[in-house]
Amino acid sequence: MLELIAQEVDEIIIGIGSAQTSHEPDDLFTAGERVLMMTEALEDLDVKHYIIPIEDIRRNSVWVSHVISMTPPFKVVYSNNPLVIQLFEEAGFEVRQSPLYQREQYSGTEIRRRMLSGEEWQSLVPPSTADIIKDIGGVERLKKISGKDSI
Repeated sequence: MLELIAQEVDEIIIGIGSAQTSHEPDDLFTAGERVLMMTEALEDLDVKHYIIPIEDIRRNSVWVSHVISMTPPFKVVYSNNPLVIQLFEEAGFEVRQSPLYQREQYSGTEIRRRMLSGEEWQSLVPPSTADIIKDIGGVERLKKISGKDSI
């Protein structure tokens, strides 16, 4: 999807949300690990891009201002999250939605489910991401924090 977005804009800012959270079943990786995964996966993206960790502040009325303070200037927001769309539209930004590519298969929930059940998951992420997850023991981490025995 980023390749399609890159055709519409001069540069891309990728916000890594919930940057303060890690080692939880739904937010398994640290912000630094997620930045590394994105950086490696986007190595060949032919547009200038920034990857910015953004912590949650739990105050929706000032969240857009928080994001603006953490990023280079931008005019267009891409999101499929209804709350994000609402907040940025209220703040006067143009918001575009991107098509979700086989969302049932290419989702963090499905990838984590496969990791926990010992199924093949590596084909659902870029090869560099699979390598990083292996190097940091991501599957083992998920099993431990989910209370699942290692296989």
